[in-house]
Amino acid sequence: MFIINIVENTSLIPGLSIVLAFSLKNIAIATGVVSLIGLLIGLFLGIASKKLEVAVDELEEMVRELLPGANCGGCGYAGCDACAKAIAKGEAAADVCPVASSEANKEIAKLVGGTVEESEKKVAYVNCVGTCDKSKVNSTYYGPKDCKLAAGIGGNGSKACSYGCMGFGSCVNVCAFDAIHIVDGVALVDKEKCTACGMCVAECPNNIIEMVTAKARTLVACSSYDKGKDVKTYCSIGCIGCKLCVRACEYDAIHVKDNLAKIDYSKCTNCGACVKVCPVKVIQEQPA
Repeated sequence: MFIINIVENTSLIPGLSIVLAFSLKNIAIATGVVSLIGLLIGLFLGIASKKLEVAVDELEEMVRELLPGANCGGCGYAGCDACAKAIAKGEAAADVCPVASSEANKEIAKLVGGTVEESEKKVAYVNCVGTCDKSKVNSTYYGPKDCKLAAGIGGNGSKACSYGCMGFGSCVNVCAFDAIHIVDGVALVDKEKCTACGMCVAECPNNIIEMVTAKARTLVACSSYDKGKDVKTYCSIGCIGCKLCVRACEYDAIHVKDNLAKIDYSKCTNCGACVKVCPVKVIQEQPA
């Protein structure tokens, strides 16, 4: 109302009507120009979105829906999207995802026209029980609490055993399923949560984590290749390579190589004979 009243009474001030008319004209022109530019930009973006639109592979989308979505990298690809793309293109096997269930893998195989073999569920196992009360300390470690970085510096953290778990938790950091934790200085895997993605295996600089069949109950909890007398100097529960377990096994399922007992899980029956004769109790029977 104020502007209108001024315009209606411009006769009171000489030249004011001309100035106001000129200003309103400029505003109208500016508004029109801005509106036109907005319209042109909108049209340009619309055309560009159509021209640059990436065609979506329906097969890839269906495969992606069957993958767990963990993006853990256990398949070797940069997340589930990349994995689905590789499967859809035939660059990866239908069961390349170690986390997907057997049912999901079968459904994926049907989509891509392939087959998958039935495989036994596996879990990660840390071949070390050198906890703080069993493994001796030979130094005070000052440095990054990261296993790979500590290994690069030299030594095994503060522990005297150069083969065992450092306990800094690099494996914990890469596990997307909260399946591994540091307990009393040693990494421990929760079998119920483990999906066998293998990320902890790849992360461990000492290579003491391996994938074993989930049904395995008899396990050697040591990774030292030193001779028995040397092992005793730094760990009260390390394998001494005595071969009593080899002689006790009726199924040829355990052998000592390079001073360390190793179990062949394709032959092991979980009879527990090796567990009973092990003098240092490094061969342990896990709950089913």
